[in-house]
Amino acid sequence: MHDEIEIKSTSLPSISIGKLQAKYSVDGTRVLRYFIDFWHKELSLHKELSAPELYLLQGKVDALMANWDKRLEEYRKKTAVIAGKDTAEQRNLEASARLEALAGILAHTLSVDDRVDWEALKDKRPFPEANRFREQKPQIQNVPKPDFSPPTLTIWDYILGRKNRKLEEARHTYSDAVNTWQDQSYKAEASFKQQMLLWEARKTAFENDFAARKSAFLAEQTERNAKIDALARGVYTAEPQSIIEHASLVLERSNYGDLFEKSLEVDYASDDRTLLIAYGLPSPDDMPKLKTVRFVPATGEIKESFISEREQKSNFDMTCYQICLRTIHEVLEADECRNIEKVLFNGYANYVDRTTGRDTTSCIMSVLVKRSDFEMIDLRRVDPKACFKSLKGVSASTLSALAPIPPVMELNKEDRRFVPARETADSLTDATNLASMDWEDFEHLVRELFEKEFATRGGEVKITQASSDGGVDAVAFDPDPITGGKIVIQAKRYTRTVGVNSVRDLYGTMQHEGASRGILITTADYGADAHSFASGKPITLFTGANLLYLLEKHGYRAKIDIREARKSLNLRVRG
Repeated sequence: MHDEIEIKSTSLPSISIGKLQAKYSVDGTRVLRYFIDFWHKELSLHKELSAPELYLLQGKVDALMANWDKRLEEYRKKTAVIAGKDTAEQRNLEASARLEALAGILAHTLSVDDRVDWEALKDKRPFPEANRFREQKPQIQNVPKPDFSPPTLTIWDYILGRKNRKLEEARHTYSDAVNTWQDQSYKAEASFKQQMLLWEARKTAFENDFAARKSAFLAEQTERNAKIDALARGVYTAEPQSIIEHASLVLERSNYGDLFEKSLEVDYASDDRTLLIAYGLPSPDDMPKLKTVRFVPATGEIKESFISEREQKSNFDMTCYQICLRTIHEVLEADECRNIEKVLFNGYANYVDRTTGRDTTSCIMSVLVKRSDFEMIDLRRVDPKACFKSLKGVSASTLSALAPIPPVMELNKEDRRFVPARETADSLTDATNLASMDWEDFEHLVRELFEKEFATRGGEVKITQASSDGGVDAVAFDPDPITGGKIVIQAKRYTRTVGVNSVRDLYGTMQHEGASRGILITTADYGADAHSFASGKPITLFTGANLLYLLEKHGYRAKIDIREARKSLNLRVRG
């Protein structure tokens, strides 16, 4: 399906392209957003792009490909074997510039006008092709008319009476030549007329095709520009989705050079006019570390020295605090219509948890800022960390510790894995055996029960697609500021004892999802090793008995008969 997106890159062999996906509205009649993934094998990069319209997605793809092409060119230059003093000096300059760029992240944005020029976004190019049919017009092949050549007569022709015979022969030869000429001329003219007909047909076809291509180009251009106008109107009329796209556009355009790859999500709460931003902070491992480069003439080697670990940690902290303040400044400065009253910034770090060896994503900084408070700050003169703290930002004492913190406020609950809910509880009877019911119905039943549990405090539970759920059957969002957060739920319609592997997998999924708690639900029971592993961890193990109790609590009745379920599922009955 990615054929609808044109991929233009000088390094296509190094790029893998995912499938173009679409998220539809609940009724399935309207595309809400398009998604596509890209992987750059040589640079070890991954980027997911999304947009509500294909033309906006195409623009993001073009920008990403241009950026990656540039970065690949620079990468290949740096990895090439280069010796000499000039190279060392050049790399010294680059290393110094990158370290200096970190200190100027916040200052850079103060010299940039972040407001969107809607007219500049429009495509105003003329049709790039010329209406010129390049095939030469056919030319008629003129056949020269023969001339009469009278015979040469001698005195003997007159004496011997051969004059008239020679004259007659000459006239016959001329007559034959004229006939041949007329025949050739007719054929040449007929051929010319045929060639002209074919040429004119090709010319007409070209002109018609040109007109069609130009018309399609202008129509597409007009449609794209109309969508930009519609997006601008949506921003001016405070349409939530337009506000989200406007803020995303501003932040995507924010230029950090090649310091790190931006990754962010944006949502908007129209009830209190809050813009919510989940920002993927750079990894500490990806921060610039090179300090100096020295060429050793005796060995022809390039010697590198690096900043201290303490400086690395300090630079990471300084960078993250600047990114936070810069991001808030950019969206507020671009918000000419003043649709945004508050901005939530949640900064997330991706790192390897040294205790489990798993890739982990955690929120390490969070702040909710009022526009009026932020506009009182002179960003040219602040200390970024002190400013963040004065805005009641939440983080550990040092961000480089990568200590997870509960966000001040949760972002967007939307997830492409979520599927529409299906009500199943009302169909339960005393005879319904949960251990043998359809596994999808069982997952929806679990969602429905926990939704009723969380309903009294404004919670929400969503069920995920089975094909790509990443180990999560449902996700609960509990707004309780003390005990709440994101809860991952796995439902196991089992007829056997659940072992430690399932509990261990749930714990890994919790860390991957950045969840505060995990719940494992089964129609059977758990082994001793499963209970031992869960002990002391934010994991709740629900047995079949617990599940039946929860059903009765909410006015439903069913049964769990493992023996009967194993028979109906053609499993061997033990005992």
